[in-house]
Amino acid sequence: MKMEPLRYERIRNLRIDRDLTQETVASFLHIKQNTYSQYETGTLNYPLEVVVALAGFYNTSVDYLLGLTDERTPYPRRPERPG
Repeated sequence: MKMEPLRYERIRNLRIDRDLTQETVASFLHIKQNTYSQYETGTLNYPLEVVVALAGFYNTSVDYLLGLTDERTPYPRRPERPG
């Protein structure tokens, strides 16, 4: 299986489009600003839980963040199950 690099420029563009700082997004993710900066530059691959959190934060899909689609609008999500 070929490993494709994560589309790190998408998280940077989404942040800039919303006039947010790296510190703001890092705080939301409960990580250091330096770690988030490394995600944006592609120095460090971001883990799945970060991809999911960023998709929710930016109201987009995981597929968009991963570069599997160019459609920013998220598809309907199923409701979370209790428990």
